[in-house]
Amino acid sequence: MGNCSSSGATYSESDEAPRDKGIIRVLPPNSSTGRVLGRPMEDVRSMYIFGRELGRGQFGVTYLVTHKTTKEQFACKSIATRKLVDRDDIDDIRREVQIMHHLTGHRNIVELKGAYEDRHSVNLVMELCAGGELFDRIITKGHYSERAAANSCRQIVTVVHNCHSMGVMHRDLKPENFLLLSKDLHSPLKATDFGLSVFFKPGDVFRDLVGSAYYVAPEVLRRNYGPEADIWSAGVILYILLSGVPPFWAENEQGIFDAVLRGHIDFASDPWPSISSSAKDLVKKMLRADPKERLSAVEVLNHPWMRVDGDASDKPLDIAVLSRMKQFRAMNKLKKVALKVIAENLSEEEIIGLKEMFKSMDTDNSGTITFEELKAGLPKLGSKLSESEVRQLMEAADVDGNGTIDYIEFITATMHMNRMEREDHIYTAFEYFDNDKSGYITKEELESALKKYNMGDEKTIKEIIAEVDTDNDGRINYDEFVAMMRKGNPDITHTTHRRRK
Repeated sequence: MGNCSSSGATYSESDEAPRDKGIIRVLPPNSSTGRVLGRPMEDVRSMYIFGRELGRGQFGVTYLVTHKTTKEQFACKSIATRKLVDRDDIDDIRREVQIMHHLTGHRNIVELKGAYEDRHSVNLVMELCAGGELFDRIITKGHYSERAAANSCRQIVTVVHNCHSMGVMHRDLKPENFLLLSKDLHSPLKATDFGLSVFFKPGDVFRDLVGSAYYVAPEVLRRNYGPEADIWSAGVILYILLSGVPPFWAENEQGIFDAVLRGHIDFASDPWPSISSSAKDLVKKMLRADPKERLSAVEVLNHPWMRVDGDASDKPLDIAVLSRMKQFRAMNKLKKVALKVIAENLSEEEIIGLKEMFKSMDTDNSGTITFEELKAGLPKLGSKLSESEVRQLMEAADVDGNGTIDYIEFITATMHMNRMEREDHIYTAFEYFDNDKSGYITKEELESALKKYNMGDEKTIKEIIAEVDTDNDGRINYDEFVAMMRKGNPDITHTTHRRRK
């Protein structure tokens, strides 16, 4: 996702520190002061040339931008203000800007260069992280050891320590939110997404359910948590860094949550018997079910295995660890494309049905659906989505960011709501990839299909085939494709919950 939030933003309610609801000033539509940042509007395009899209999240699109004078490149997260429908949304964006300014100057936190607001969007210009994701670097490098894992985890926990010492809880720590600044061998890791972060004081209790399924702490699921939840998430990342797979795994999100609450962690399967006892000791202490017994960030950094001069070995880890890590990534890439293909290749019968649904919701016959029309129309069709879930659906569907859903966006959103897991939908996606209808997806067919989604590079193709092709015949059959589609997904769309009380 680059420097773009993959989770959107949310708010949290603290028993001890209720939010100040009076901080937003409602401004007249023609005011030259921005309603989000509360300062004079500025045209970011007068200073920066916008280039290609780097990533897309629930609220914003991130672009590569070049400063007109210095020619220096940055990332710009552009958030459509029409998507900010209420005071909480505005608070969320304002808080993200405040937190990034508050944390600026730390080596492992992406630097916010400037925040600008015009009549259509809020634009956050930040340093460009051109080195790619952490897992990509590990896999490309090849040689991998406990010492390398310790080095990566140390940088992540250093971010946690810095945040906590400055009264900030991150709340969405996951590998995708850590990018390398450059392709240099010794490039620092940078935390890039603070869309779910909040300020806290000692003793504050938070109750909103946020985060990503694999990394969420049990006390978050119980809606009674504090900054210790960040240590849990970092512990999950460390478990993956050492084994290639997450400690809590299931076929769907609810199954993952159940596994997290049960708290059983596997240290018996490979490669754990060959992992040092010191590394296992640290993982166990970071993943203690009781947050009061969990190590603090300082204690993690001072653990014998984690210290720079500590006892983490440089002996190469089992090659299977890298293989599993590749699988964890590759399956997700193919699945995302397959889900998009399903939405774009529906049967005529489904199109007719969806067309009628669209017309019934578009009460003013404008050709687009507003949030209010969607909220009013879904219950009539038997949907039991909460208002926050309807808003999630709206935000996910509104691709062009104009605050309404057109017909094509509606189809994608509706199929997204139905989880797109029906057998006939999976078969539709398989046939899309299988151009010659041979019953197999070949390397060439995969490359052709993925290029349409800017993913058809040689490395990605090889990774996907290597991990999905379980019978090793160099191609993907239907059974392998179905298995991939139904496996647990590391970036499930609904893993970030936006809940208001």
